[in-house]
Amino acid sequence: MKHFYREGSNPEAPVLLLLHGTGGTEKDLLPVAEMIDPEASVLGVRGNVSENGMARFFRRLREGVFDEEDLIARTEELHAFLGEAASTYQFDRNNIVAVGYSNGANIAGSLLFHYPQALESAILFHPMVPRRGMELPSLTGTNVFIGAGTNDPLINSKETEELKQLLTNAGAQVTVHWENMGHQLSQREVLQAKSWYSDGRK
Repeated sequence: MKHFYREGSNPEAPVLLLLHGTGGTEKDLLPVAEMIDPEASVLGVRGNVSENGMARFFRRLREGVFDEEDLIARTEELHAFLGEAASTYQFDRNNIVAVGYSNGANIAGSLLFHYPQALESAILFHPMVPRRGMELPSLTGTNVFIGAGTNDPLINSKETEELKQLLTNAGAQVTVHWENMGHQLSQREVLQAKSWYSDGRK
């Protein structure tokens, strides 16, 4: 997968896995990573699917409706890539914190839905429920931050609550932070994620 890796100054810090929104690149969320933990190593990944020339992590049938078969295959592809990257760059595979926005948050959520210990924790900005009607692996010990918009035109607040409940039922500790900026990723949302992340490292 097209990606970049930048080693951080703190070897104890987790690797921040950056997963962009539709039409983004592997470096889109670099300013967000620097706000959350400027000392952490960073692994930015670009989605392998093209939708009208825009990079995505998996196909969709239409807005808000995922191609479930492709989602499963692409989640497996990303999961395998993380193992390869950990080996290549010599970092701890069990110490990855996903930072995903929109489509990137959805593939990060799908990692949690399909694989136990896929992520040490996850920061999901404006995610949807990746799949329904499946049994999640145990997520005990996994912390998840969800940034959501009360007036997000793409994601109903009930879907955010449903995602929180599904993750919580699987054992995750979930924090939801609400903003009023639609589907936009706001600075205040990122600062809330930074505060949550810093508290979890104490």
